[in-house]
Amino acid sequence: MMEFTAEMIAGFLGGDILGDKNASVHTVSSIEEGKAGSLAYLTNPKYEPFLYTTGASIVLVDRSFEPAQPVAATLIKVDDAAACVVKLLSMYNAAKPRRKGISDRASISGKAQIGEECYIGDFAVIEEGVKIGKNCQIYPQVYLGQGVTVGDNTTLYPGVKIYEGCSVGANCILHAGAVIGADGFGFMPNAAGGFDKIPQLGNVIIEDDVEIGANTCIDRAKTDSTIIRRGVKLDNLIQIGHNVQIGENTVSSAQTGIAGTSRVGRNCFLAGQVGIADHVTIGDRVKVGSKSGIDKNVGDDEIRLGYPALPGMQYHRSSAVFKNLPELVRRVQELEKQIKELQK
Repeated sequence: MMEFTAEMIAGFLGGDILGDKNASVHTVSSIEEGKAGSLAYLTNPKYEPFLYTTGASIVLVDRSFEPAQPVAATLIKVDDAAACVVKLLSMYNAAKPRRKGISDRASISGKAQIGEECYIGDFAVIEEGVKIGKNCQIYPQVYLGQGVTVGDNTTLYPGVKIYEGCSVGANCILHAGAVIGADGFGFMPNAAGGFDKIPQLGNVIIEDDVEIGANTCIDRAKTDSTIIRRGVKLDNLIQIGHNVQIGENTVSSAQTGIAGTSRVGRNCFLAGQVGIADHVTIGDRVKVGSKSGIDKNVGDDEIRLGYPALPGMQYHRSSAVFKNLPELVRRVQELEKQIKELQK
């Protein structure tokens, strides 16, 4: 278990210590759940009361912060506590030992290419024509179909399945159960009243620096490619349909569904359970609120909320009316009664 002293942390972050420079920590916690040996942080003023009761050994605070009461924990003052937390977590994660070696229980084709310093776990299956870059971590029960390529420094957690012909870039993370390249949902009604399957002959291309959550599915294209551009971050339980393209540095929370052939621009944010219909184009820097349904094109820099999704301010004005509908109905009914009385 790794331990860090307040002096080490302050030196790494360029911070100032208030308290015991030898105080040590081996884990990170929220300030309200802090215990001895943990590092906590105060980035939101509403959590300040917990600072005076926390059991954490060290707490990161902004340099401008002045406590209103005595604090038992050692404080480290930094320029930006929120940014420093991310920096520390990244440092701690990088310091964890990496898995090494290729398991004898993995099934690896003699015609696959494996880069240097790769880890391949038990019962991974790597088929003919697969190319894996350097320093990759391939966890147990991963499946890589024929002709799959995986870039340098990419991690595939247990149970990831990548179908034939698909490509994953460098520095990517695919979490457990993600499925890349399953058939797109393509069927055509036939004369017998059933459905004929439309062959899905394309692939999926995932560019560099992409992270994909657990049990997220990205379907292969009917023709050409489904494309996830550089820097995209997808949460758990997301469905990306065939021939979709998602632009650079777009982020989506869990349970979003994007239907086939839609386009999402760069630097967009899709909150949880957003639904996007097929053949829709969404511009750059668009923000979509949770549970919103998008069935029409959206221009750059717009905000959409609700179902069907409306522009931000229009939605808020409409919402103010929605909640008063029962009262409005009652008033209309009363007015109708009064009109009938006047007409007698």
